[in-house]
Amino acid sequence: MNSGDVTSGGTVEGRVPEDFAVVVGAGGTIRMWSAGARQLLGYEAADVVGRAADDLLAAELPRSARRHLARGQRWASEVALRHRDGARVVVHLQGTPLLDAGPEGLWLVTRAVPASTAGRTDPGAGALWDLTLAQLPVPVAVYDRENRFVAANESMIRIMGRPEEEMRGLTLWEIEPSWPFDEYDRLQRQVLRTGETVFHEQHGQAPGETRPHAWSMFISPLKGEAGTVHGLSAAVFDTTEQYWARRRLAVLNDAGLRIGSTLDVIRTADELAEAAVTGFADFVAVDLLESVVLGDEPEPVRISEPVTARRTAQRSVLEGCPESVVASGDPTVYPVGTLPVRTLLTGRGARHKPGDPELREWITSSPARAETVARHMIHSVMMVPLRARGVTLGLVHFLRHRTAEPFDEDDLLLAEEIVARAAVSVDNARRYTRERRTALALQRSLLPERPPGLAAMEVAYRYLPAGSGADVGGDWFDAIPLSGARVALVVGDVVGHGIHASATMGRLRTAVRTLADVDLAPDELLTQLDDLVIRLDREEGPEVRGREEASGQVGATCLYAVYDPVSRRCAIARAGHPPPALVTPDGRVRFLDLPAGPPLGLGGLPFEAAEVELEEGSLLALYTDGLIGTADRDVEAGLTRLSEALSNPAERLEDTCDQVLRTVPAGRPADDIVLMLARTSALDAARVRTWQLPRDPAAVAGARRMAGEQLAAWGLAEAAFPTELIVSELVTNAVRYGDAPIELRLIRDSTLICEVSDGSGTAPHLRRARVFDEGGRGLLLVAQVSERWGSRQTPTGKTIWAEQPLPDETSARP
Repeated sequence: MNSGDVTSGGTVEGRVPEDFAVVVGAGGTIRMWSAGARQLLGYEAADVVGRAADDLLAAELPRSARRHLARGQRWASEVALRHRDGARVVVHLQGTPLLDAGPEGLWLVTRAVPASTAGRTDPGAGALWDLTLAQLPVPVAVYDRENRFVAANESMIRIMGRPEEEMRGLTLWEIEPSWPFDEYDRLQRQVLRTGETVFHEQHGQAPGETRPHAWSMFISPLKGEAGTVHGLSAAVFDTTEQYWARRRLAVLNDAGLRIGSTLDVIRTADELAEAAVTGFADFVAVDLLESVVLGDEPEPVRISEPVTARRTAQRSVLEGCPESVVASGDPTVYPVGTLPVRTLLTGRGARHKPGDPELREWITSSPARAETVARHMIHSVMMVPLRARGVTLGLVHFLRHRTAEPFDEDDLLLAEEIVARAAVSVDNARRYTRERRTALALQRSLLPERPPGLAAMEVAYRYLPAGSGADVGGDWFDAIPLSGARVALVVGDVVGHGIHASATMGRLRTAVRTLADVDLAPDELLTQLDDLVIRLDREEGPEVRGREEASGQVGATCLYAVYDPVSRRCAIARAGHPPPALVTPDGRVRFLDLPAGPPLGLGGLPFEAAEVELEEGSLLALYTDGLIGTADRDVEAGLTRLSEALSNPAERLEDTCDQVLRTVPAGRPADDIVLMLARTSALDAARVRTWQLPRDPAAVAGARRMAGEQLAAWGLAEAAFPTELIVSELVTNAVRYGDAPIELRLIRDSTLICEVSDGSGTAPHLRRARVFDEGGRGLLLVAQVSERWGSRQTPTGKTIWAEQPLPDETSARP
């Protein structure tokens, strides 16, 4: 292409060959194509004759040219054409209607020759001033005292797109009755009225040009010797470069405020695309490496391997991003040796035009890509690698098609600056995603997978991690089977977020399970847990906590409840945790009035337990504060919403859980949410049998006999021998080593439970008897014939218990 100067991004300016000539029919079909036209645009005559002239336009004709075409008048203006290699060619042309061309009508399109130069001879000294004004590269026009056009130089005539004789005697508003010429006309009249110069700035498209410019105008009065205003002059300066410089600074500032508002990889990529499209590009696509989207460490880009990326975000000035050939969220592969791979390997951004061999190869490698480039007339492309901390994260594509100016070096510097800022935010989001996934996996591994099958109650629960604006927290919950068919329910919340909070949660949950196996009362268990939290805090020290959280707080909250299906009583204690909600079988909802207790980790303050009797079919709702509290809503409002959601529970607990989570939380949760629902059952008298025994060795035989008879009544005669052995050993120990009162209880639940209670608080010890010892073998025998056994403290002493498995068909029989 030697017919003009190639500007940055692939636009050719000016220098139309003198023999440029094209004949176009009135219907818009090309009828003749000269050698000058071939030299300018690269097409042979056979390629274009018979085609529509609009196919060669890279932008719509200026409105002055369209107006004159419609009127059948000669026109002259700037025209944007498309070269055969895809580059934009901006030239100044004129169209002349041919007379006597027949009914069809023909137009001759040639290069524009300013009328002011026609017929000039060498000027004398007095005429040099007139020639200077006429040929001044700054557009200048003169108006009389009636604000009517008098004369203009070549530059002004070119941007107005009308011949001088057509404008003479008209006001500016009559010449161009459209915005912003109404404002210019008003300013000119102001100058004529006041006699003072006016400065005005405007960004817009002149009637005779194909693209907008930034104009700075000086409208000055023309005064005589007496100071009388005889007219005015309008001098217009093209300040497009300064305009774009200011706009780039504004875009950079906006990008700094917009990008990185969240720790979400996809949202950060979308913020980058949005900032660029709003500022200086017509289409932006952000492709992140697959590993980055997943939060993993990105693999290095290798010259011998294709690169798999994912279209993470894309924005366009056109609705729906029609320029894109890859849908958002879909993977895309950069083959070996292609332009995107080479750009990633260099680590530097670059500008391209469609005629560049590298970009042409990339475009033509995909028919869909080639089609969209041609359809949308994409004329300027930038590719900038997304890199942070020496690691390549992806590639950002910037395209222009609506904006006439191609990308220049300043645009590339701007793109690299924005992408560099976004890359740090993307990398932070990637690291956060990885840590959050690790913490979430750790947390889920430490929480129960499914509700346990319990005869005492039906349990359902939900765990909802916080949204992307916060780290994973330390919420936990559990349902623990206890001896005597009892069940312990626990819900807790560790202060803080992240892996440290999840790990602390796991340690506390393990401790609660261990203490529950010892069968501690709720208030005693919280006291032991409080000591553990203090000890953990001392072991870790402030330097460990400082790396994980900056709140300055330590500790946790917890609620622990033990339900006995035989007595239907529930003992509950809480450590700074929200109170549970109780829904009675008739649908009434109330929050249990329990002593609040201090949060775990403060030390030295007591915990109190309360006991409530529950009707069979009652519903207990335990939860963490993430369910009821948000930054813009107080806790009382959350409790009210929870009460309303529980007032009409569904038949299935799972459905009730979903109903609560749909209606109670306000928007995306800022903290983890745990909800655990438990519907109570009761063991009726037919499944429990109790005997009071005297402290007399003779009572052992009677206890053994009564137990055998009860097993026969339950249809469990096959379990009589091991049960009688357990009863004999436990009652013997109670008579020999314990205190009154002595009680024997059999419970037929999912297992057969045998319990012997006495008034002594001395804990039993399992030991091996020596060969000649007469005793010491009782608990060893109990341990051998039972599935599990243990002891627990009671308000009046202790209880030793043993469980035996039962066949499914007998455990279900009343």
